[in-house]
Amino acid sequence: MAKKLTVLGVITARGGSKGVSRKNLHELLGKPLIAYTIAAAQESSLLTTCIVSTDDEEIATIARSLGADVPFMRPAELATEESRSLDVMRHALDWMQEHRDASFDYAMILQPTSPLRTAADIDACIRIAAESDADSVMSMVEIPDFAVQKLKQIHEGRILPLLKEEGAQSASRAEAAPVYKRNTAIYLTKASLIHAGDLFGTNSRAYVMPLERSLDINHPVDLALAEFWVKRQKTCHFE
Repeated sequence: MAKKLTVLGVITARGGSKGVSRKNLHELLGKPLIAYTIAAAQESSLLTTCIVSTDDEEIATIARSLGADVPFMRPAELATEESRSLDVMRHALDWMQEHRDASFDYAMILQPTSPLRTAADIDACIRIAAESDADSVMSMVEIPDFAVQKLKQIHEGRILPLLKEEGAQSASRAEAAPVYKRNTAIYLTKASLIHAGDLFGTNSRAYVMPLERSLDINHPVDLALAEFWVKRQKTCHFE
C-alpha cells in the first residue's frame, strides 16, 4: 500500500426504519443484522478505529455485547428519516476529535443493511484510497442485463423513452457498456471533504463488488435473500 491512512469506520444504525421494522436488530440466521457489519469491521486490518453511531439504547447495548465501540448516543435530530449521512459522519468525526483527540484522513460509512460485505471489501477500498489519493472510494455493483435504452417513462398509459429510443426490439445488454450503481455497502471519503459537506469529491474511485455481496436490505424479501446468500457463503467461495 502506497500510504498508511488513518480511517474512522462508522456503523450507522439508527433505531427507526420504514421498510422493515427494527431492521438493524432483525435476526438473520440467529444473529442480529448489525452483528455482520460489526464482525466485518473487527476483521479489517486497515480500519484504524470503528464505532457505532446510534440513537437507540437497545442497539447500543447489543452492539457493545458484540465487542463494538459505542462512544456516544447520536442526537435525535440526526436520527430521523430526513437526516443526512454527511451530518451523521461530521458529528462522529467532531466527537472523536473533541473527546478522544483523534483525527482521521478518511471516514467510512458502514451500514448494517449490507450484511454480506466483508473485511476484505473494506480493506480493498482503503487500499484504493491509499494508492490513488482519491477523494472517495465507493463500492459499486454492475446492474445485470441492463441497457440505458431500456429506461422508460409512462405517460397516460403509453410507454415512452426516458433517455434514448430502443428501436424495434428490446435493447441487448451487449449493445451497451456495463452500467454500475453504488451498492451502499461502503462509502469512504476524505474527512476534510465530509467537513466541507461533500461525500464524493471530484476524484471518486470505484470498488466493484459481486452481486452476491451487494444486497442492501430495505424490504422483507431482502431478508430472505440475505439468508440464502449467508448460507451459500458458508459453503462456497466467491472471487
